[in-house]
Amino acid sequence: MNPGRWALAALFAGAIGIAFAPIFVRWSEVGPVATAFWRLLLALPLLALWAVLEERRQPPSGTTAGWPMAMLAGVFFAADLAVWHWSIRLTSVANATFLANLAPVVVTIGAWALLGERAKPIFFAGMLVSLTGAALLMGANLGGPGAVLLGDGLGVLTAVFYAGYQLCVKRLRDSQSTARIMLFSGTACAAVLLPVALAMGETILPATLSGWIVLLGLALVCQFAGQSLIAYAVAHLSASFSSVSLLLQPVAAAAFAWLLFGEALAPLQWIGAAAVLAGIWLARRGTG
Repeated sequence: MNPGRWALAALFAGAIGIAFAPIFVRWSEVGPVATAFWRLLLALPLLALWAVLEERRQPPSGTTAGWPMAMLAGVFFAADLAVWHWSIRLTSVANATFLANLAPVVVTIGAWALLGERAKPIFFAGMLVSLTGAALLMGANLGGPGAVLLGDGLGVLTAVFYAGYQLCVKRLRDSQSTARIMLFSGTACAAVLLPVALAMGETILPATLSGWIVLLGLALVCQFAGQSLIAYAVAHLSASFSSVSLLLQPVAAAAFAWLLFGEALAPLQWIGAAAVLAGIWLARRGTG
């Protein structure tokens, strides 16, 4: 099968996987940054096993190649998760997820300036339609009890950090396997997050078995499965299109929040969700 089709399926599956993150964060018994730390740490054993098996099948050309960029990706992702998890605690799931997914704007600029990517005008139309749809999806929650200015501001900052992470991963996939990228960047990310969580005086250990299950679910579904699928996909798709397609995440997250937390979607938000999907289709035509 065409690798591009596999990549597209992986990208959408990864977006749905990471859409569960706000749900797990809401359920977590530990602090927001500590939750991010456990997300990375609990995924590392599986990522290490994957990397070993992959390298037995196809040894890397250089064992240290890509380390600095992977470390930078880890730092960006650590900042992204720490800031986003606080945003989720301070504002609604829909707001936090939408604002974090303003990353396509930053990624498109970065991909043009740093990676030399070019897109057709229809791509920008698609990006605009998707962003408008995501804004409509968020709209009914603005001004409500869950809409806190600080939380929304942290959501915007999250978009900048996540864009930096996506651009690093795109550059790394030119020479590194998905497993190596996820292992190296994840190790760096966990190493950054733990001291931050301790310095902020957060609760580090869950009090109950269910608390550990939540953290394990976050690690397996969102980090190991979701982010790994996305990292695989960006090797075969442009960084700009990949970032726009991840706007599927707020659609899925809003649906999950509606089902689990009663954060109901108004008719205008359903229109917004449809617009996100239409925009992704247009963006694909502009980069195909």
